[in-house]
Amino acid sequence: VVFCFQPDVTPGKCWAFQGSQGQVVIRLPARIWPTAVTMQHVSKRVPPPGSISSSPKDIAVSGLDEDGEDTLLGTFTYDPEKEAIQVFPLKV
Repeated sequence: VVFCFQPDVTPGKCWAFQGSQGQVVIRLPARIWPTAVTMQHVSKRVPPPGSISSSPKDIAVSGLDEDGEDTLLGTFTYDPEKEAIQVFPLKV
């Protein structure tokens, strides 16, 4: 499953949060069993070169279990020094 929050994802056209924390709720029309989350942020090598301090860092992913209760599926840290696309496995 791939989510794009807006059609234009070129550098400088991002969907930004106010402040240092944010939360996104995605409601799907059908039940899924995700196995991983993929995060992508513009690379430091993409012009204009400079700071990518706005890249996501510490991320938690939650879902609803069979009883409709919130359950933590995984936590991970996006590393802006690594590849722009990073895949993080979730708890099964």
